[in-house]
Amino acid sequence: MIEDSPFVAAAPVLVPMPAERPYTYAVPPGMRVMPGSIVRVPLGPRQVAGIVWDGAVETVDAKKLRPIEEVFDCPPIDKAMRRFVDWIAQYTLSAPGMVARMLLRAPEAFDPEPWIEGLQRTLAEPDRLTDARRRVLETAEGGLAWTRSGLAHAAGVSSTVIDGLRAQGVFETVMIPPRPVVAAPDPSHAVPELMPDQKAAAEKLRAAVAADAFNVTLLDGVTGSGKTEVYFEAIAAALDKGRQVLILLPEIALTHAFLERFQDRFGAKPAEWHSDLPPRMRERVWRQVAEGGVRVVAGARSALFLPFKELGLIVVDEEHDPAYKQEDRVFYNARDMAVVRGHIGGFPVVLASATPSVESRVNASQGRYDRAVLSSRFAEAALPDLKSIDMRRSPPARGGFLSPVLLEQMRRTLEKNEQSLLFLNRRGYAPLTLCRVCGYRFGCPVCSAWLVEHRFRGQLVCHHCGHNERRPEACPECGTLYHLVACGPGVERIAEEVVGHFPDARTIVLSSDLLGGVRRLRLELEAVANGEADIVIGTQLVAKGHNFPGMTLVGVVDADLGLANGDPRAAERTFQLLSQVTGRAGRTGKKSLGLLQTYQPDHPVMRAIVSGDSEAFYEREIAERERAALPPFGRLAGIIVSAATRGEAESHARGLRRAAPQATDLFVLGPAEAPLSLIGGRHRFRLLVQGERRADMQGFIRAMLAEGPKLRGSVRVQVDIDPQSFL
Repeated sequence: MIEDSPFVAAAPVLVPMPAERPYTYAVPPGMRVMPGSIVRVPLGPRQVAGIVWDGAVETVDAKKLRPIEEVFDCPPIDKAMRRFVDWIAQYTLSAPGMVARMLLRAPEAFDPEPWIEGLQRTLAEPDRLTDARRRVLETAEGGLAWTRSGLAHAAGVSSTVIDGLRAQGVFETVMIPPRPVVAAPDPSHAVPELMPDQKAAAEKLRAAVAADAFNVTLLDGVTGSGKTEVYFEAIAAALDKGRQVLILLPEIALTHAFLERFQDRFGAKPAEWHSDLPPRMRERVWRQVAEGGVRVVAGARSALFLPFKELGLIVVDEEHDPAYKQEDRVFYNARDMAVVRGHIGGFPVVLASATPSVESRVNASQGRYDRAVLSSRFAEAALPDLKSIDMRRSPPARGGFLSPVLLEQMRRTLEKNEQSLLFLNRRGYAPLTLCRVCGYRFGCPVCSAWLVEHRFRGQLVCHHCGHNERRPEACPECGTLYHLVACGPGVERIAEEVVGHFPDARTIVLSSDLLGGVRRLRLELEAVANGEADIVIGTQLVAKGHNFPGMTLVGVVDADLGLANGDPRAAERTFQLLSQVTGRAGRTGKKSLGLLQTYQPDHPVMRAIVSGDSEAFYEREIAERERAALPPFGRLAGIIVSAATRGEAESHARGLRRAAPQATDLFVLGPAEAPLSLIGGRHRFRLLVQGERRADMQGFIRAMLAEGPKLRGSVRVQVDIDPQSFL
């Protein structure tokens, strides 16, 4: 065994590859390593970074061991994080090395940041004193070290003035430590005045932080109730205790307004962590988190794997959001893993949402989680009036998709100089393009999906594999010109219809695949918040907690869209999404309205949203889950078998089904072709394992994989514990 303190002559090293266990390496004389040390080791012909791991050293002839090449000058990965990696690997049936790989995503950060050349005032005086030089000397009073450019900027002079003073010995060169990526937050910077129910919730969260023990609190508040201000008080309490804080957000790259709200409260922004962060900034954030310099991180799900030195609180905002589920290599739900991280580290976790997941509601009702409720909007602002539009009685005009009822409300909203939002969870112009002469449909050549027309770009795009092609003028099957027709609406087509009805209105489309990427989306979201648009047409990204002060009308174009599949979570997801979208209206107190275009006005989801009776929806949905033994009352796991040919995939999937062990508390459904049976040229078959809540799902699947056919040829198997998607 290797312990946390002794140094050893051989060490197990976990490397970022799909290995089931650490590899043993020799520790050269004079080199010291301990569990958690980040090292560079040879792996085949390559050199890779790895982590010295816990456990027994494999018995191997010492002469056959390859040596550790280098120990990085980096804080070691602590025991809690190593336990977390092992736990995720066990739970998700992933190779530990692939989980550790998520820890090692910033290799340039393993070495210390270089110190910066700076300038410091000496006792010497300049030969003559100009106004510019006087400003420099006044700025540099106090003995602090400055960078050359920083001092010039602060004093309002050119860099040549600084160079002249240095040449005369007025400044000397010193080395200064690297600048922090963000300033330190101040818990007492701008303490807010909270409403009575906010105060009660904040006290509950502060008490959880003060207890310095594991605890989960579900912060359940209607849209606009001030949940963010409440959990900011928990963050302030954690900072006062000298602990670091992680805030998980589903779309951190788009939530510029959140960062500003944080700065208003704490006097400094949190460090960001997401895939759009420049590589150099990622490395600096990683390093300063590990050293304890960064006190608060606001990040996407991958921020869970930052090597915090003193983590003492995790907040999961919009905890219900499906974006927290990763479905690539290691399949995990960041919300659930945040709870595990808190349990292992012995600190509190806050889950915040206006529409909590059924799992979190059940955990709260059964006493596993505490629950703090905010039942009204901040400052007495009223929730929007919600109504359904029965599309069977008020259908759109021929060729259109907007009901006359919705169009009339949009006209009235424009007359009052207020904003409207139209929501449709379909990107592009149309989900299908076909030929009116021969019926040819444009499908993806490597997926079982139709190509989506993006008219703004003049392209047909597959939203599953990324294949794209120019939209032709003629049908590729029969050659007929000008007879291609778009079927169904996307946000671009709704925008076209809106411009036809309201040509003078400032209309903007918000969709994740518009040209310009995250930067453009951030700017456009700011423009909407500043009142620079009259009508906004957007996909689900507009439901992500944004605050649009001038928004008083929300129209849901196709409220039934999410209900039209066999997903057991369809009702819950539709309820959450539509509740969040309609909650964008009236957040500053103006009278507001939400309209849902639906062909099923009597559906329980539509009735629950329109009536505002969320408790009735949760009671019904929880009862149905319990009756069907679905999560959280039972367990589910998906096994996806894919291969280059349909025969290979089906044969392997059937072999796995035959290898399933006998069990009374677990059973296997399938295999069957996945609803998306072909993605990226790979044929897909799916098995579903269902069982009782306390069943050993992981042990069952491990035995199934061990006894089943070995992986050959192009066959791949992916295991998804607690699946969120059933495609």
